[in-house]
Amino acid sequence: MAAMNDSRSLSADSRFLYATAEGERCSDQMTVAYGPAAGQWQPIHPRDARALLGHVSAQWWLAGGWALDLFVGHQGRAHKDLDIGVLRRDVRQVLGAMSGWEFFEAKDGKLFGPLTGEPREVVNSLWGRPSHTREWVLELMLDDSDGDQWVFRRERSIRQALDLAIRHDSARIPYLAPEIQLLYKATHIRRQDNLDFDRVAPYLDDGARAWLCSALARMDQQHQWSLAPQTNA
Repeated sequence: MAAMNDSRSLSADSRFLYATAEGERCSDQMTVAYGPAAGQWQPIHPRDARALLGHVSAQWWLAGGWALDLFVGHQGRAHKDLDIGVLRRDVRQVLGAMSGWEFFEAKDGKLFGPLTGEPREVVNSLWGRPSHTREWVLELMLDDSDGDQWVFRRERSIRQALDLAIRHDSARIPYLAPEIQLLYKATHIRRQDNLDFDRVAPYLDDGARAWLCSALARMDQQHQWSLAPQTNA
């Protein structure tokens, strides 16, 4: 969300309260600008996720780099935070179950909140921590869906059945399927994304490779990642 200093630029039917860095209230219907998306993160391991979210009845899963580690079976690099995926349609239920926590919208390098209702449609990430603490603990990633289909929000024709989009490791910790996590990483590629692709791609089975190849082609016919056919030893 772009910074706005003129209340005339705010839509009349917006549901949130916006405030400038100086604390000036611009509209009674906008969200509060908390500050830059920065701060210390508490190191959390995926096995701790169940203790934090085991009481949440809505579906959730590990996302980000940890999801790839759970798929491969070992940790490949350090992670600064714990990404938890949920369906956007379930976010009210998830937030309602996290009593004693506060969540902030993360958008365009800024934080807005704390939330008192559902996040805006343009927001795909929520930073969370126990109330009255300073360290961030988890990031909720909001995924789109259509019935029993997971939907890629950047290209809605790219879909996968939800029961294939979410996998489980040997400890029954749910995680985002590696081909989907790599697709998220394929848009704005960083050095660590290339390293993750090189590390994980050899472990993808034929179905996952075919799905990712098709999805990448829809995004960019000349995408730099190449998935050569697997060869039998």
